Amino acid sequence: MKNPLKYIFVVLAAVAGAQAAVAQERMLPVPTITIYPGDEIRAGMLRERSFPLGYQPRGAVIDTPLAVVGKTARRTLLPGEAIPVNAVDDPKIVSRGVPTQIVFEEGGLSITAMGSPLQSGGLGEQIRVRNTDTGRIILGTVQADGRIRIGGR
Repeated sequence: MKNPLKYIFVVLAAVAGAQAAVAQERMLPVPTITIYPGDEIRAGMLRERSFPLGYQPRGAVIDTPLAVVGKTARRTLLPGEAIPVNAVDDPKIVSRGVPTQIVFEEGGLSITAMGSPLQSGGLGEQIRVRNTDTGRIILGTVQADGRIRIGGR
């Protein structure tokens, strides 16, 4: 090698060019398979794909896999496409029309009844429920165990 200094500059220039190319990309999680509405999203269904820094999706997109794993797809998600924020939702614990237990607890008093949810709901959501004994529609909060808590704290 005649001029080792020239070789070092060529290598440094190549490394700088590669780093500039990486800095011009944006890594986003994308599905590896088609995910249908209602499917729970698992880590194995995702990979990261690079998008140009100037990439402008139609709306806000998920930027990290942790933000989408464990969620449920609200619409079909296609392989290799960025995942819109509004295309995923928290999983529903209570499903519309599926009988569930209604619970009222206050000061040591506990009353339970069966109800038919009029809408699906996730943890902590307030939903409308029809008491199957009385036919009355009441508001309740979805609990982690699938029961719906009404009134009291």
